[in-house]
Amino acid sequence: MSFGDPNNPYGPPQGQQGQQHGQHSEYGYPQQQPQGQPGYGYPAAPPVQSYGGGHAPAPATMPGTVKAARVMLFVLGAFQAIGGVLMIAASSWFADYIEDEVNSDPSISAQDAETVTSIGAGLMIGLGVIILAFAFWAIFTGVKFATGRGGARVSAIIYGSVVTLVSVLNLLGANLFALISLVLGILIIVFCANKNGSYWFNRPQY
Repeated sequence: MSFGDPNNPYGPPQGQQGQQHGQHSEYGYPQQQPQGQPGYGYPAAPPVQSYGGGHAPAPATMPGTVKAARVMLFVLGAFQAIGGVLMIAASSWFADYIEDEVNSDPSISAQDAETVTSIGAGLMIGLGVIILAFAFWAIFTGVKFATGRGGARVSAIIYGSVVTLVSVLNLLGANLFALISLVLGILIIVFCANKNGSYWFNRPQY
């Protein structure tokens, strides 16, 4: 008879045998504890979590001053777009006006009058195209504020500097409306160059 026989009256009880077998292996050494359970009086190690606690970092929020600079870019761009379209549309009227003024002077030949008229109309159209280019610059830069980085920031600062310079020149010519664009241009520079602008345009890319 073996002690493993459940019908052996001289063997240890079945429950006690199972308990002893669970605690000791051959040669009296403790059996290895099941994986994942505490052993030898030490608590089990907590589960390892992924970096960041398993949660993705929250996206950065655009600061209020940067949003204000973006709105100013859109406002300036919209007014410049309207001005450029009106200037191009008014080129024909301007050409007719110059032609009437030149023809009223008998000392100017018809050929010279036509040349002056063409130059005047060309200047109006050229200025209108330049203003439309500035409008596109402002609006495109404002759009890139959402996803852009340092390039959008530099573009906004340069644009604000150009607007400030042109506004100062217009103020010297007694154009009081240039005071509005002067203030907006300065604010765009300040809002993009301060610490809030640095925080937004240097934010980490997720």
